Amino acid sequence: MKSTKMIFSAIIAICCFCLVAVPQTLAVNDAFDPGKMADMSDFDPSNPVTPSGDTIKIAIVASFSGPAAFVGEIFYAPVLWAAHDINKRGGIMVDGKRKKVQVIRADHMSQVPQAKKITERMVLQEKVDVLWGTNGSHLMKVINQVAKKYKTIAQCTAALSDDLYDHKNFTRYSFMTSFQTDQIGRAAAYYYGQIRKKEKKFYILCQDYLFGHAMANGFKKGLKQYFPEAEIVGEDYHKLFLTDFAPYLTKIKASGAEVVYTGDWIPDAANLAKQARQMGMMLPFAHTFLDEPNFLHEVGIEGTKGLIQIGQYATTNPNFKNAGQIMVYRAWNNLWKNKWTKPFNTYTFKHGPGGGNIGSYMMQTYWLLSVIERAGSTDPEKIIKTWEGDTYQLLNGKVMTMRAVDHKAIQDLHAIEYVPPEEQKVNFNIEPYRWYDGCSGGGPVSRIPADKIMPLLDPELKR
Repeated sequence: MKSTKMIFSAIIAICCFCLVAVPQTLAVNDAFDPGKMADMSDFDPSNPVTPSGDTIKIAIVASFSGPAAFVGEIFYAPVLWAAHDINKRGGIMVDGKRKKVQVIRADHMSQVPQAKKITERMVLQEKVDVLWGTNGSHLMKVINQVAKKYKTIAQCTAALSDDLYDHKNFTRYSFMTSFQTDQIGRAAAYYYGQIRKKEKKFYILCQDYLFGHAMANGFKKGLKQYFPEAEIVGEDYHKLFLTDFAPYLTKIKASGAEVVYTGDWIPDAANLAKQARQMGMMLPFAHTFLDEPNFLHEVGIEGTKGLIQIGQYATTNPNFKNAGQIMVYRAWNNLWKNKWTKPFNTYTFKHGPGGGNIGSYMMQTYWLLSVIERAGSTDPEKIIKTWEGDTYQLLNGKVMTMRAVDHKAIQDLHAIEYVPPEEQKVNFNIEPYRWYDGCSGGGPVSRIPADKIMPLLDPELKR
């Protein structure tokens, strides 16, 4: 009997894979239309316009204080932008009423007990319709548990661990619109083994919790699949919010590594990169979140040259492909240059919808709002029905598909090589033809097809 169940589960998994292996071949259910974007000239994340009355409420559950407080602001600005745009268009028709979108900051302080407390407060007191989060897979697990308990929609936009959607943790109320750790690891391995074909010796250094180990496991699995001749010359895990990376960097220097693979996010990512360069270690990092431009400028052009990012919001070159995409980018960038104050006028927020993680968080939010609009309701059951199997095209043309069986997004990923400013024109193809002057940035881009990095599907998840 047990054997029969296992075979049946495997057949289901294969069928689900075949049905959605290459999302670009599927009809797109909806797409972001830049021609419909409202006049955003009054948008200011430091002075949000908060609608009153009966609204669609989205709680950003994230770190707005503590060592990772800046991450909350990185989430807040793009989500608020999407809400402001929709509100200026008149809102969304749901349940027979036209409602505007309200964004609420919910600070989990990077602590599990606080995450549970603030998330339950959002549901029970604020009566939010969506829980949007977060930095930290251990914290997203809490959000998903609360979402399941109170039958509230959760959107996983920035926590990447596959375990969040295995048979033990899956809840039909939560949707993973971010990329995932296993995808990222296999994408990096595919890039080095099937596209770049240069470096062969890798050192893994990740944060010592669920996400960090999952990032490492994905890479190791990918190397076996796509680059079996590669060698892992070292593997270490460090505590969160570490300030001294010297012991790890010393081991890396002695290992003979050619590339350091890391899943670190700020502030760890910044401290790791800065200390490596201060110690004279110029090895390239293969990364996902080693891209915060304020610290990249501190490291400088030479120190950031050769970084390889596995990006979730990118396309093949050139980056800007049509007038509508350029228009949306200019609307954001002009406000950044002329209106906003700290922290939103820093390098981190310069490019917004032009690319990078901020662009991804914005587009993931537009996908959520599109689903609510097409569901015609904030009823979780109607949202679930609409989102399962949905396809959505982002501003840059990338297509996202929501796999119905486990609520994971299927998508192409891209490997972005960081090059000096004078070489960035191949990617940043509008004036000033570079992302930044003071650090290296996106240049050559390689596509990793979705069918090479399909999201893990737990065979024990029976739906």
